[in-house]
Amino acid sequence: MYDPDEDSYLIGEQLKKFHDLNVLDLGTGSGFLAEISIKNNCKVLAADINKKAVEYCNKKGIKAIYSNLFSNISEKFDLIVFNPPYLPLDENEQKDSRVITTAGKKGHEIIEKFLKQAKGHLNKKGKILILFSSLSGDIPYLFEKYRYKHKKLSEKKLFFESIYVYLIE
Repeated sequence: MYDPDEDSYLIGEQLKKFHDLNVLDLGTGSGFLAEISIKNNCKVLAADINKKAVEYCNKKGIKAIYSNLFSNISEKFDLIVFNPPYLPLDENEQKDSRVITTAGKKGHEIIEKFLKQAKGHLNKKGKILILFSSLSGDIPYLFEKYRYKHKKLSEKKLFFESIYVYLIE
């Protein structure tokens, strides 16, 4: 399960601006972002590929389900929050932690798969709040490829990468 870190706090600051919406927290991990939305009077569904994360969130009172991206989700949302794994594959990383950190061989494969599927889960004026790394490749190109309007909301420079939060629709 992914515990909140600098990336979670960066996207969380942007998420605090959204109130009274129907929200999907995809890849919820500890439920940190779901809790922010709940505090902002949002109806929240949290989803994760890690069954322990789902159990943890449910015990905390967060409605959470097991889902590999949208595999078990049929609803549409006003806002989808996605703090995905975004790093390229590191063969030296333990397999257990790869699910949490690795987005594929090049670092963008999970994000691209998400972008292909996400429009079918947005309400008419729905938006996506997404975080990614400079190590993930050219993600804004993928926004354009899948015809999303996009705007960078925040950026943080870290030791070996920069992380970005974008609003896309």
